[in-house]
Amino acid sequence: MQAIPRWLRFVVASLALALVAGTGRAQAPQPAAPAAGAPSPHVEKLPDEPLTDQILYEFLLGEIALQRGHAALAAETYLDLAKRTRDPRIARRAVEIADYARMPKLALEAAKIWQETDPQSPLALQMMTALLIANRHVDEAEPYLAKLLAIDAKTAANGFMQLGRLLAGNPDKAQNLRVVQQLAQKYPDLPQAHFAIAQAALAAKDDSLALDEAQKASALRPDWELAAIFEAEILQRSSTTAAEARLVDFLAKHPDARETRLAYARLLVTEQRYAEAREQFEKLLAAHPEDKDIIYAVGLLSAQLKDYAAAEADLQKLIALGYRDIDGVRYALGQVAEEQKDWPQAIKWYEQIGSGAQYIASRTRIAHALAQQGQLERAREYLHNVKASDEAQRAQLVIADAQLLREAGRYQEAFGVLAKALAASPDQPDLLYDYALAADKIKRYDLVESSLRKLIKLKPDYAHAYNALGYSLADRNQRLPEARKLIEKALQLAPKDSYIIDSMGWVLYRMGDLKAAASELRRAWQGREDAEIGAHLGEVLWVMGQHREAERIWDQALKNGPGNATLKKTIERFRAH
Repeated sequence: MQAIPRWLRFVVASLALALVAGTGRAQAPQPAAPAAGAPSPHVEKLPDEPLTDQILYEFLLGEIALQRGHAALAAETYLDLAKRTRDPRIARRAVEIADYARMPKLALEAAKIWQETDPQSPLALQMMTALLIANRHVDEAEPYLAKLLAIDAKTAANGFMQLGRLLAGNPDKAQNLRVVQQLAQKYPDLPQAHFAIAQAALAAKDDSLALDEAQKASALRPDWELAAIFEAEILQRSSTTAAEARLVDFLAKHPDARETRLAYARLLVTEQRYAEAREQFEKLLAAHPEDKDIIYAVGLLSAQLKDYAAAEADLQKLIALGYRDIDGVRYALGQVAEEQKDWPQAIKWYEQIGSGAQYIASRTRIAHALAQQGQLERAREYLHNVKASDEAQRAQLVIADAQLLREAGRYQEAFGVLAKALAASPDQPDLLYDYALAADKIKRYDLVESSLRKLIKLKPDYAHAYNALGYSLADRNQRLPEARKLIEKALQLAPKDSYIIDSMGWVLYRMGDLKAAASELRRAWQGREDAEIGAHLGEVLWVMGQHREAERIWDQALKNGPGNATLKKTIERFRAH
C-alpha cells in the first residue's frame, strides 16, 4: 500500500481522533445505556499504540463506509481495529456503529473489548451490562450489574429503581427475579432493593413475594408514595377493598400525597364510584387549582354524574386555559349537550373539531344529532360527504349510517348498507360485528352466528363478539349453557363492561336463577343507566314480585331512552296484566 502523505496523515488523524472522541459529524447515533447513576469523571487509559498508515487507512475506510450508508461494514472495520489496537475509544466507536447497524452480537463483542481495556469506565460498564441483557445473557450480566450498583449509595438506589425497565425485554421473568434477588442480598436496608424485587416478582407472577417485598420497602421508608401505590396495585389484583384500605391509610398519614390521591381517585373510577372519585379529584384541585388534567377529570366526572352545569364550567375553563387536547374537550362538551338533548349546541361543539383523533367520531355525532331532530336523510347525506383517510375510518362511517337506519326502524336497509361494505372488506372486524347486529334485527340468525364466529376467529380478544353471540342465544332462549359460557368469556376480557354484565344477568334470568340475575342486572344498571338494561332489570324485578321497584327502574329508563323499542315493549307486556 502506498504511504500516506504527511499532510494527509495529519488531517486523517485529526478526523479519526475527533470521530472516536464522539465529536465528528459522521458520528452514529448513540445507543441507549442504563443510567444507573451519573458516571463520575473518568480519564481513559490509552494504549501505547503508534498511529500507523494502516490504522489511519482503516479509520478512513470505516468512516467513509458509514457516511455512504454501509453501517455493517463500518462496524466490522472498527471492531477489527479495536481488536488489534486495544484502544477503548475505538472499541466504543465500534459499539456505537454496531448498535446503529442493529448488529447486537458485534456490539457485545466490541463492548467486551471496551470494558476490558477501560475497566474503570462507568459508561463502558453500563453499555456492557445493557448489551448482555439485550442479548438475553442476564445471568452473565449479574456481576456487571453488581459493579454498577456498588459505585456509591446514590447509584445503588437509582440502579435498583431502573432494574425493572432494564430487564423488561428478557422473556424469562423467573431468571430476572433470581438475578434481582441476588443483587439485593447486599442491600437489606435499602428500600429500593426491596422495591426492585417486588417489581420482578410481580412480573414473574409471584404476587405473594411481590406484596411482601413492597411492604418491606414501605416499612423502611414509610413516606414513600411509590411503594404505597405499588403495594395497592398488587393488592387490587385480589381485593379492591384491601387496595383501597392501603391508599386510604397512606392518605390519612400524608394528606398532601398527590400521586397517592390520584391513584385512589382512579381506583374509585374503575369501581364506578363516580361521586367519591370526584370528591378526591376536587381535593386535588383545591391543592393544585391550575392543574388542567385534574380540571378535565373533574369535568368528565361531573358529566357522568349528570351535573351538567359543573361539567360545562370546568370543560369551558380548559378551553380558556389552552388545554393540550382542545378537541377532546370539545367532544366532551358535545356529549354534555347531547345528554341534555340540546342538539344544535352539540353540533356547534362537534363542528369545531378539526382533523385528528376525534374527527370521524365528531362527524358521526353530528349526523346523529341531525337525525334526532327529524332530519334523517340530511344526516345520511352529511355522512356520505365526510372524507375518510383509511379503511377503518370508512368502516366507522358505514356503521354510523347503518346505525341511523336501525334507530329509524329501517332494519332491512341497515343490513343492506353493511352487507355492501362487508363485501368490499370481508375481514373488517367492526363491520363484521355490526353486520351481525343488523342480521339479528331481521332475524337472520344463521348470519348472526357465522359472522360472530368468524370475528372471534379473527380477533380472539374481541369481548363484544362473544357477548353478542351469547346474548343472541339467550334472548331467543336457545343453547343457554353455551350462551352463558360465551358471556363468561366476554366478562373475562372486559369484566367492568355494563352491557356484558347485563347479558350475564339476562342469561341467568333465562336459566331461571332470578336472584343471581337481579344481582347482575343491578350491577349493570349501577354502571350504566341504559334503557335496555333498565328494561331487563325491571322485568326480572317484576317477575320476582317487586313491582314498585320495577316501575321505578322503568320510569328512570324511559327518561334516559324514551325511544328504546325493547323498553317500550317490555313495559307494555307487563303493565297490561
